[in-house]
Amino acid sequence: EVQLVESGGGLVQPGGSLRLSCAASGFTFSNYGMSWVRQAPGKGLEWVSGISNFGASTSYADSVKGRFTISRDNAKNTLYLQMNSLKPEDTAVYYCANIQASILGPPFGSWGQGTQVTVSS
Repeated sequence: EVQLVESGGGLVQPGGSLRLSCAASGFTFSNYGMSWVRQAPGKGLEWVSGISNFGASTSYADSVKGRFTISRDNAKNTLYLQMNSLKPEDTAVYYCANIQASILGPPFGSWGQGTQVTVSS
């Protein structure tokens, strides 16, 4: 069974940093491009960042460009999101998904429980 487990969220002050992780299992991780998607309370899903299957290509939403870095370790079946210079507007639940699922949205693909990021003073 496909499983995606996000972790690493928490409470941080504006300007702080967090590193999120997504542990994948139940499929060949290196066959898929991956994305991070976030959802603020009462809001829709917002695509944040994507990475190709071997990490050669990355892309970012304008709102996080220059502050966030996506990466992956295929040997560990893990996706990462390094978040620096965090802003209150970054407060959301963060999810990982393969690129196709991130485009289609739920119920397509597999989605984990997400990890909460709260940026507040």
